[in-house]
This record gives sequence, structure tokens and C-alpha cells, in this order.
Amino acid sequence: MILFSNLPLITVITAVYNGEQFLDETIKSIISQDYGNVEYIIIDGGSTDGTLDIIRKYEHVIAHWVSEEDNGISDAFNKGIQLSSGELINFQGDGDGFVDNTALTKIAQKSLSSPNSFVSGKIRRIDLSGNELYVSKQQVPFNKKSLLYRMSLPHQGLFTRRSFFEKYGLFDVNNTYCMDYEHLLRAYDDFPEVEFVEDVVANWRDDGLGNGNTLKIFQEYHKIKQENHVASDIHLEFIKYWIYSKYFLKVSLSAVFRKLRN
Repeated sequence: MILFSNLPLITVITAVYNGEQFLDETIKSIISQDYGNVEYIIIDGGSTDGTLDIIRKYEHVIAHWVSEEDNGISDAFNKGIQLSSGELINFQGDGDGFVDNTALTKIAQKSLSSPNSFVSGKIRRIDLSGNELYVSKQQVPFNKKSLLYRMSLPHQGLFTRRSFFEKYGLFDVNNTYCMDYEHLLRAYDDFPEVEFVEDVVANWRDDGLGNGNTLKIFQEYHKIKQENHVASDIHLEFIKYWIYSKYFLKVSLSAVFRKLRN
């Protein structure tokens, strides 16, 4: 285990509800890190499957865990933040997790480059069987305008400074899918620097609340951008229709290719 006195405490928070299928895998990816300055927190929404049995199996290496009904993922994340002590805070859903045991060491060392910056690594999108769908791209240096079109800093690979939460508050529980996106857009006018780790650090599994709800996610994106006044109304309307056009074109082409294969 690598433990450097000058490297930060990293808090990893997992929000879970009835996640017994993948939770064990996620927990193992976190507790197996070779970085010794980690605080792990699990917030369970009152699961009725075998989730609590899995949590109890590992509670000797979990700093805090809670199981109670909540008001969605934002509420669960907020509970985790309020319990946390880390300088850097990261969120891994059940089914997500770090790709190997060196991920947090790389993040911690990169965090020393700029003490007020976000630190972000690449993420690997995987299907339910763990097969790779794609790897995220990095824009170096980071251009905040990318956030007008997409969530270009996925939370599985993003490590947020505690000071950011102290300045901009907790997640908005009124957002169902895009609470992390809205949280970033609060800082759009004075966006922090982003230090990038070039390696893939985390998996993002193709399941969860947003799966199959793409149009609802786009609607929430648009609402969030309007509420945070990140661009003019005309500009935001153009971006909305651009995003919808790309989505429906992709859906149409996929349908055509499926027919050709059959």
C-alpha cells in the first residue's frame, strides 16, 4: 500500500439501491487500491435485496455506511458528502468502480499540480457483462464550452475539491438524472482548472436510472442550462435542437443497420 504524507485524503462515495448484482465488484475495486489515504462511504436507499449483506461483509473497511429511504441519488450523494472528510471527493455507483488498484495513486499525485483544480481521469463505458463500449476522450486544456453540449467530465472519473462543495453547495435534489452536471454549471462563469490523468481510471456501467431515458436526460440538461444562464436563450435553443437532431439521426441509422443485418 502506498501512503504519502503529503497526498490528500480521498473520499469515495457509493450510492446504491437494490444493487446486489454488482456492488461486491464495486467495493472490491475501491478497497483494493494501493493508495492508503482513502475514506469509503456507502449510502444505501433502503434496499430490500441482498445489498445490506454485501455491505456488512465489508463494513470493517468502510468508514461510514447508512441504509434508509432517501429522496433519490442527489440526496444520497449529499448524505455522503456530509459524512465525508476528504480533500478530494469522488462518486462511484454500484456497477461502476476503478479499473485497477493504482487509479487513486495516479489521481492523488496529479492533484498536487494545482491545489484548487478538479482532477479527472478517463472512464471506460462498459455493458452489463463488463465489455468495453467506448473510452472517454480528454480535451487538454479543458474547455468549459464542451459542457454546453454534453457532460464532458463524468463523475466516475472526476475528483472534486471539498472547497468546491463549500463554495457552491450540495447537489440539487430536484434533478433526477443530471445532478452532477448541474453542480458543475453553477461554476460556469468562473470554472476551475482541470488536471487530467491520461489513463483510464474508472468504469461506468451501462445501467442505472438513466438507462433508456435519454430524452428525459436531454430535457433535464436543457432545463439546467437555462436555470444557470450559461448562454443566451437563442444559443441554448440551437444547442438543444442540435443535440436532438444528432440523437434521432443515430437512432434512425441504428434501426436501418439492424434491418440490413436481419
